[in-house]
Amino acid sequence: MLKKLLFLTTISISSVAFSQNNVKEKLVNYFDSLFVHHKVMGSFAIAENNQPTFQKVVGFADVEKNQKANINTQYRIGSISKTFTAVLVMKAVEDKKLSLDKKLSDFYPEIPNADKITIENLLQHRTGIHNLTNEAEYWQYNTKTQTESSLVDIIKKYKSDFEPGSKHEYSNSNYILLGFILEKVYKKPYAELIKNKIARPLKLALTEVGGKIDTSKNQAKSYQYTNGTYDVSSETDMSIPIGAGNIISTPTELLKFILGLEQGKLIKKESLGKMKNFIDGYGYGLVKVPFDRYWGYGHTGGIDKFGSVLFYFPDLKIATAFSTNQSDMDTNEISIKMIETAMGKDFEMPSFKTLEISENELQKYVGIYSSKDIPLKINIFIKDKKLMAQATGQGAFPLEATSNTSFKFDTAKIVIDFYPAKNQFVIIQGGTKNTFTKE
Repeated sequence: MLKKLLFLTTISISSVAFSQNNVKEKLVNYFDSLFVHHKVMGSFAIAENNQPTFQKVVGFADVEKNQKANINTQYRIGSISKTFTAVLVMKAVEDKKLSLDKKLSDFYPEIPNADKITIENLLQHRTGIHNLTNEAEYWQYNTKTQTESSLVDIIKKYKSDFEPGSKHEYSNSNYILLGFILEKVYKKPYAELIKNKIARPLKLALTEVGGKIDTSKNQAKSYQYTNGTYDVSSETDMSIPIGAGNIISTPTELLKFILGLEQGKLIKKESLGKMKNFIDGYGYGLVKVPFDRYWGYGHTGGIDKFGSVLFYFPDLKIATAFSTNQSDMDTNEISIKMIETAMGKDFEMPSFKTLEISENELQKYVGIYSSKDIPLKINIFIKDKKLMAQATGQGAFPLEATSNTSFKFDTAKIVIDFYPAKNQFVIIQGGTKNTFTKE
């Protein structure tokens, strides 16, 4: 449902300054090129000095109806919703309806360690409450409507992962609980709180809690592009990620949201200061973002096949936001190019050359692989002359050849190196390597 955070790497910029117009024109060409090569569909926006300076949309809201997306198309923003929830929590603190040291046991005593978990722990993912989306069973119910009671029943059955407050570990369960807590203290639905306390003050007409996707209302579906076709993704029922990922919006309105937050239009400056209390890189619904010698803040999000990013760099007075509804690449690259563009820096256009390997050659990699270190199996198979991989309980994804024995899946930063003589492959993701052997 909700992707874990992706962080921009700290990079050094040595590019020469270009004229803003030239580099923005190049960014337009970059997005057009990504779309033509089926790398991305989505909407992109930049603000400089608190003013919008760039908007670009590529692709479709509804492929089946040949309905193109536009700047008012709404996308599911996934975990960027957590920033909205954190703002509502700080508003509740200002309204004296909550305190950061209030215990979870005042609301849900049945959750493991509830008497040791504070509202602040929930905001910073320092609770030990197990992430319900990490479990294979999640995919059995994620498209079905859930209630507060059914979700709490799911969350409470998992044992605590660690002692509350001892470390940071991202868990959607934390923000689902915060969503319900906000409803209790305000005695109003979460959707109404978003509308009245965030959308209305900032005049956001396209930011709201989502429901079943309706493309006739200019809402985008999400897709995976495989072997020449756009396959529509299944839809998470939006009753599930309340507080954690149930908002829909546009990149332009996301920029208005983060600029409004920075300017004190939603909560007091001291409340925002507390939200920026970063421990292990995470504040209250905010992640600390390094770029060159600067630091920014914001959040990323992913739900179904949607991916979103919202970053603000106070020293640069630059904000960037985008939402994709199809992506076959590492979108961290998009963030970097957007920030470089806003700084007037040139960037390198990507090459889209791919290696073609015959189906006969690919056949030697096909099989079910397992590892003694990881309790899941990975099925390697061929579909429409393309090598595919599918882990237990997860969706299949395409593997793009970078050599005769090495393949990648950029979206999840996965590299797989095959060793056919040993009937093995090594999978590399997030700096970790694991060896799988064919059964």
